[in-house]
Amino acid sequence: MMWPSSQASKILLFLLLVIIVYCIYMDTFLFLRIQNYKIDLYDPVENATQQESSTKSAKEQPCYEDVTWIPCTINPLCHPTVKGLMVDHINHYIYGPLCAIVDIGLGISERMLFITPNMISFFHVFIACVGANLLTCQNLAARRLGIVLFQLRMFLDDLDGHVARERKHIKGERSEVGTMGYWVDGICDFIGVIAMMLGILIYLKNNPPRRGYKGTPVSTLPYHQLKEINSSEDIEKEHTAEIGISYKTKVTFQRIVQVIGLFSGQMLLSSLTWNRYIDIYQDVLENCTNYDIVRREAAFKSGIFFFATALWRIVNPHSYLHLLSLAVFCDKTWVFLKTIHYSGYLCLVVAVATSEYLVDGIRTFVINGVEG
Repeated sequence: MMWPSSQASKILLFLLLVIIVYCIYMDTFLFLRIQNYKIDLYDPVENATQQESSTKSAKEQPCYEDVTWIPCTINPLCHPTVKGLMVDHINHYIYGPLCAIVDIGLGISERMLFITPNMISFFHVFIACVGANLLTCQNLAARRLGIVLFQLRMFLDDLDGHVARERKHIKGERSEVGTMGYWVDGICDFIGVIAMMLGILIYLKNNPPRRGYKGTPVSTLPYHQLKEINSSEDIEKEHTAEIGISYKTKVTFQRIVQVIGLFSGQMLLSSLTWNRYIDIYQDVLENCTNYDIVRREAAFKSGIFFFATALWRIVNPHSYLHLLSLAVFCDKTWVFLKTIHYSGYLCLVVAVATSEYLVDGIRTFVINGVEG
């Protein structure tokens, strides 16, 4: 290990608590920012025309850029968009501002024009392949290094989008569905996720979790008291315990494939539905300037819309990857996968059902002007 497990646990627990508190803090201020200040729901190409037709009440709202002390170039609260509300907390509140700082410091968007967003996407695929190779190692320090590389990959995934938006002078997070960059980014993300899952699969195949009965003869212990052990460190601790442990069999490779397959299915389903609702919400609230601004803004500011998008901040594919990365780093990969491979589908069903209900209401309200 890179440092004693007790010290690592304390540091990770402290960092996790800090990140959770920070994200709750930012979510709270994001909601207040949306409610109390102007929002920009217009397509960038038609922004000037749409602003001229905005209502007097909208013009009287204060501008957030005039009151915030954090420059909007790095402030994730300045330009709330549909996608910005649905991006996971780590990417939106941590990696997003870091990308802006790196871009400003290196001048990637303005001076390094030879570096294209697609080049950054291809490079993070290479990083993912190196990280996946490290995830297959039995040494925990090597696997932790692999996770660091995968977090770097996710940072670069944010950076390519940031550079693309800066060069097109687009404010806030937006998905340009159907463009070449959209498909290149999606394919590179897909390859990166596949690499990570293959690395974990190979590691678990070579180091399968064990099942055993602790302290009681196998023949007399009920099945529900079966204990699964994930790491060699845990096995060594059990061997040295006074009560001992009677091992059953290793978890079969077929079972490992099944659990990883079900988790990967969640990732795929989450990605498809997440992108679908981003596209739908953008079309209704941001891109179609023919719809009434007041109704679009009212729908965007509604509490139920904020709640529905908050669900996607938790169950989108990036959140799954962050949780999996934490599990691998803590050497609890199998415990996490086994816990989430079924229950995660329930969270997705709730998010999809909420969004489907909300989509109909928003369309009815925005397009027909009927309260939904």
